[in-house]
Amino acid sequence: MRFSAALCVGLCAGHALCSSAQAQPVQFTGPGPIIEDGRLVFPEGADVPRSMSQAERDYMALNPRLPNPFTDRVGGTRPPGPIVCPGEYAPAQGILMAWEGSTAQNNILATMCRHITTTGAADAYVVVDTASEQTSASTTISNAGANMSRVKFFIRGTDSIWIRDYGPRFIYVGTRNVPGQGAVRGIVDHEYNRPRPNDDAFPAWFGPSGFPTKKFGVYDLGMVHGGGNYHLDSVGRSFATQLIENENNGLSASDIVNTWNDFQNVNTTIMPAFPTSVDSTQHIDMWMQIISDNRVIISDWPSNVGSTQDVICDNAATQLAGMGYTVFRVPARSLSGIHFTYANMVICNNLVLLPTYANTTMTNAGHNTQALAAVQQAFDFDGNGTSDKTIVQVPCDSLASSAGVMHCIVMHVPAHAGAAGINGQIPTAHVSTLNSATTLNPGQPFPLTWLTDDDKNIGTVDLHFSANGGLSFPLTVAANIADGGTLNWTVPNHPGTKARIRVTVRDLDGNSGSDINDLNFTITGTPCPADMNLDSMVDDSDFVDFAGAYDAFETLLGDFNGDGYTDDADFVIFAGAYDNLTCP
Repeated sequence: MRFSAALCVGLCAGHALCSSAQAQPVQFTGPGPIIEDGRLVFPEGADVPRSMSQAERDYMALNPRLPNPFTDRVGGTRPPGPIVCPGEYAPAQGILMAWEGSTAQNNILATMCRHITTTGAADAYVVVDTASEQTSASTTISNAGANMSRVKFFIRGTDSIWIRDYGPRFIYVGTRNVPGQGAVRGIVDHEYNRPRPNDDAFPAWFGPSGFPTKKFGVYDLGMVHGGGNYHLDSVGRSFATQLIENENNGLSASDIVNTWNDFQNVNTTIMPAFPTSVDSTQHIDMWMQIISDNRVIISDWPSNVGSTQDVICDNAATQLAGMGYTVFRVPARSLSGIHFTYANMVICNNLVLLPTYANTTMTNAGHNTQALAAVQQAFDFDGNGTSDKTIVQVPCDSLASSAGVMHCIVMHVPAHAGAAGINGQIPTAHVSTLNSATTLNPGQPFPLTWLTDDDKNIGTVDLHFSANGGLSFPLTVAANIADGGTLNWTVPNHPGTKARIRVTVRDLDGNSGSDINDLNFTITGTPCPADMNLDSMVDDSDFVDFAGAYDAFETLLGDFNGDGYTDDADFVIFAGAYDNLTCP
């Protein structure tokens, strides 16, 4: 992809290269990225706005023929197996944030860490550029009162604080609602809609490398996107503004909707975008937050009745009510080019972090108090007059002045889906190969692939083979191996139409979970069904297994003729194969 006129309209509205008819976005004059020796540089501590900075617009204008500095990525393979994309109100293991921005913005991060690691009962995952920055950040976060045992640092360079926009966005892959089976977390990535290369590369690093004991799969949408322009519930409905169409001029609205459906199993509604003069990001998270499967909070504009943004929000409230949501409204204002929003909140388990503002117009109008009352009512799920979550107001003026608020500087890491085990949670696995009709030949090399997940750590993996549709797995493919996610397998000489592969994963706490590929696959040749232990001969050990299955209707291990019973007819087949070393 290269910068085109359409991309300019979508990403750098207000620049001289764009149409003069474009509404002018907020202009940021404070410290931010700079152009140095022809390169964009993001100085440490710079207040990089959420919207496109002037330096970034200038850089793009000076380099109109350069390859897209995002990354020129194209869409990859969709996640394997069933997919669930959780809403932000779903249980969270942690909240991810980047230690960037001004001192005032860092103090907001520290305050958030305090509440996330205490009231929110979650981990705070803090990305720092260097070890020395980790030391400084740790001091600030500790002084803010965080539970430091739940603060986890990751050393990796980032360009800006706005991690909501560059990701990673988590999904559940291979969900089967069976403890220990499926339900591994994965990441859906996109091209960040800003020329910030470290930010854009972060999700692809975090997936396989961020957690040393986890290897999250990363699946690339191939779309240009800012993650804050997206909201969803946990039942497959999602929302974005028309910005997503402007940013992807080669894709139709249906292309975009279908892509999200393929990668996240959601049905997306595309809604109008605010004018850039009101909100320079045009992101939906600046005026809407879904808080349950059937409740949503949407901004209201009491001081701008009839304005474009007011009409958009009123129409959205009517539209979502028609979809079955109960709609709650919170006030919003645009003052001196700053969008003051309360909808841009953070939900973390039992905690809600709600913006509050010291701006005198906002306080004199009583908007902080009005927003708190509306949000308390919205989270009163049982109707007893009290919010079911702890709502904490956090002063956010220093974020709002840079075109974002708290939701914009976090990304949710959903909880691991394993049930309780011996000590911690049962690890989960998902066999990501042989899940469609497949025929293999004995001796053929074939890559077996799988995904794993755990709340803490993954230990080792076993793989076993079944010739009877998963009723038993007597043949060991590999035992006690490292969790590499792939194994070059030589297909065994065990012909049949009911072959299966099972992956069993263990964590370091003594728990184990497993998964079996979805469908029987075929190995060519003449099967020998009586070889129950798959040692390539039929002998006494197979007779022991067969005798144990005889007349046992709860198992079909000895049902060689496939009639649903293990009986005399199957014994005739077994006797005919006994001591046959070549198995016809």
